[in-house]
Amino acid sequence: MPRARQRKIQRKNRSDGAMGYWLLTMASLALIGWILYQKHLPRRTLALPPSPAPAANPPPSVEVAPPAVLPAAEPLPAVPPDAPREAPVPLRTPTPAPEDFVPPAPPRVTGFPRPANDVLEAQVCLANLGISCGPIDGIAGSQTAAALRAFQARAGLPPSGLLTAATRARLILKDEPTHPYVVTTNDLARLREVSGTWLGKSQQARLDYETVLELVAEKHHASQNFIRRLNPEIDWAAVRPGLAVLVPQVRESAPPAKAAYLRIRLAERVLQAFDHRTNLLVHFPCSIARNVDKRPVGELHVDVVITDPDYTFNPEIFTESAEARRLGRKLVIPPGPNNPVGVAWIGLDRAGYGIHGTPIPESVGRTESHGCFRLANWDAENLVRLVQRGTPVYVDP
Repeated sequence: MPRARQRKIQRKNRSDGAMGYWLLTMASLALIGWILYQKHLPRRTLALPPSPAPAANPPPSVEVAPPAVLPAAEPLPAVPPDAPREAPVPLRTPTPAPEDFVPPAPPRVTGFPRPANDVLEAQVCLANLGISCGPIDGIAGSQTAAALRAFQARAGLPPSGLLTAATRARLILKDEPTHPYVVTTNDLARLREVSGTWLGKSQQARLDYETVLELVAEKHHASQNFIRRLNPEIDWAAVRPGLAVLVPQVRESAPPAKAAYLRIRLAERVLQAFDHRTNLLVHFPCSIARNVDKRPVGELHVDVVITDPDYTFNPEIFTESAEARRLGRKLVIPPGPNNPVGVAWIGLDRAGYGIHGTPIPESVGRTESHGCFRLANWDAENLVRLVQRGTPVYVDP
């Protein structure tokens, strides 16, 4: 090939190479510019295809409960302007109920007959049914709880000892729980001071009531303090005939039958009487012997029944008494509600043992005797009408 043509081909090849390089460079720059441009464009969302039309017979669907609507939150207390900003404001929390919280009392029922509304009315109802809670005082104590348990067991209710709605519904009050008692001249004529010594008591004609307050309280099965609370305006040192005193209205019904047997529960300190069908007739709190070895357990029997008894004081029994140690002889103490055995004596077929009343009804079930079973005078009077010679008395531990 001629040299001139060869040089022309070489120049053409160099020119084509330069052109190719230039095109490649321009394409690279264009690609870089497009990438940078795409980077600054906003993102676009792809459109989804339209949902298909529902089928003519859609499959059964599962119902889903709507979300629960929560109550609106209670707003937080406002922060005072002068409050330190770094101190957190406490959230408001419910105040816990105190430990001695008492639920509101049920609405009181009026008119008669009606259920008992409160403890006082329940105590009056129980007393009228022969179920004694000790001296009536309007307070829900242990003896009232024991009386309620006895009534609930007799009525077929759970024996909780509480004045439940079901119990109140069965304790029916026939008239007002309290009424006025008018003091008479005969009441005042009974009053006399009781000697503080055994010898002095033995020389008195009778151990009757010492004060009008004592007489009124015992006649109405109540504690003296409760009678004072019912009558705060009365001056008990200056009572005259015709004075009206507000007292519990206790109206005991006659016993439906004689007792088939008595049961004394030493642990519970209660005496109960039952008929031949084991139905509860009466329930009384009672005191028991201080010394365990003087508490007879097992079957005893009524040997004698005496109302308004006198009492033979034996100094050998009262070894703790200095007067008894000095006397060294027996004394006969005259009858009356302040006699050591109260207004009734039910002797048992074990020497020295019996069931009797007491001049201090508030002590029944709370203090212990020398060996006998002590009842409030009004409960001893009630029991006398139920027993006779030979009535079994079962003493449980």
